[in-house]
Amino acid sequence: MTASFVYDAVRTPFGRAGGALSGIRPDDLAAVVMRATVERSGLDPALIDDVVFGDANQAGEDNRDVARFGALLAGFPTTVPGATVNRLCGSAVEAVIQGSRAIETGDCAIVLAGGVESMSRAPFVVEKSSKPWPAVGNATMWNTSIGWRMTNPRLPKEWTISNGESAEKLAALYGISREQQDAFALRSHRLAADAWAAGVYDDEIVQVPGAALTRDEGIRDDTTAAALAKLRTLFAADGSVTAGNSSSINDGASAVLLGAEGAVDAEPLARIAGRGVFGNDPDVFGVAPVEAANRALARAGRTWADVDVVELNEAFASQSLACLALWPDLDPEKVNVHGGAIAIGHPLGASGGRIIGHAAHELRRRGGGVAVAAICIGVGQGLAVVLER
Repeated sequence: MTASFVYDAVRTPFGRAGGALSGIRPDDLAAVVMRATVERSGLDPALIDDVVFGDANQAGEDNRDVARFGALLAGFPTTVPGATVNRLCGSAVEAVIQGSRAIETGDCAIVLAGGVESMSRAPFVVEKSSKPWPAVGNATMWNTSIGWRMTNPRLPKEWTISNGESAEKLAALYGISREQQDAFALRSHRLAADAWAAGVYDDEIVQVPGAALTRDEGIRDDTTAAALAKLRTLFAADGSVTAGNSSSINDGASAVLLGAEGAVDAEPLARIAGRGVFGNDPDVFGVAPVEAANRALARAGRTWADVDVVELNEAFASQSLACLALWPDLDPEKVNVHGGAIAIGHPLGASGGRIIGHAAHELRRRGGGVAVAAICIGVGQGLAVVLER
């Protein structure tokens, strides 16, 4: 088997719900990062063997295989195929995993992976009656932006609690206080703001034509511990999870250019050294990345002592802190050194491309090392990828 490499990675700035990117269709967002990737690398898009993009919702303008439509809108030849994958919040990580496997088995030489989500434009939907002439009555309308909908009543009720309720459960299980969560959130905003000011993200960002957004829209440079402490809890009267210590609803796209050794005329950013997936009970979905990362490291022949940087998607502060508690050999200061999703945002299908891409760029900036990108997934799953340079 051959090896697979990350040759480049780009993303749009992430917009807030109803914000600067809310007027841009998701297939157009996907096209922006796809086009930018080939333009930056000088790659002839006809050489791309497959486009694999993640998308969690697929209920609106991103229906009918957004990977294929994004490639067409990007101006790729019609000979370049596209497949859309869905592992909810981990969809873009899944896309990278599938692309790297195709390269390592020899099925492909170059794969453009990534993901897209417009949570602002995700539609409201209603269930269709099973009867040809339904009686006049009321129908439930569901918001497809995030969360459970049309849930099968056969599932245990404790499994179908909201993500926020799950975050509260993890806070209670692992003794994580409101103050700890707010401090973690404040760190995310400060590190992200400092990184943007220092130009750390400049090499990773492509602007969206027609959108006035030069950096991630959710970063709050001026937030303070006192301001975060004033926010009300959302999921329990005596709880600790707030909008301030949770990721937000966002729009954005990411792309990761994968290839075999020598397949792209450029120096790779990093090699994909290990992959891991794990499932656990849906009501504690936030800690599934723990075992996923442990497995990915083992497959890479590495331990936590070898790891230089970690990109852990911050769905909630309590979820991230629970993961850190279950990785006792990991220095927390190595995690999300330039901020995380609480500040940057979490457009579901795109976040995996962001964390893998940023980890790869960070290894290049450091001149080498080992990185772990890990993400939790609603309904109780986790994914992780190990990169080496």
